[in-house]
Amino acid sequence: MLNRGFDMVVYYVYILEVIANNGKKKYYTGYTNNLLRRWHEHRSGNGAKFCRGKKHIELKYFESYQTRKEAMRRELHIKSFSRQQKRELINSIR
Repeated sequence: MLNRGFDMVVYYVYILEVIANNGKKKYYTGYTNNLLRRWHEHRSGNGAKFCRGKKHIELKYFESYQTRKEAMRRELHIKSFSRQQKRELINSIR
């Protein structure tokens, strides 16, 4: 059977704002092929260690890519950003 694009996997690069119990805000950047599932994993404490036990986790930004390689490359690029650059990227969608 021909694949007519209906089963195409989409990869997402995302930024979470993570607030610790002491009120300190940080950004977490990751990639996934299921953004909703991954967000729920982070919020339930089953995601990255970075997010476990935090007071508040909010999805602030995401981009979509056709390949895992593109998403991974972009994730690494965003991770190299300063806090200010990440803030500017998040604000660019408003």
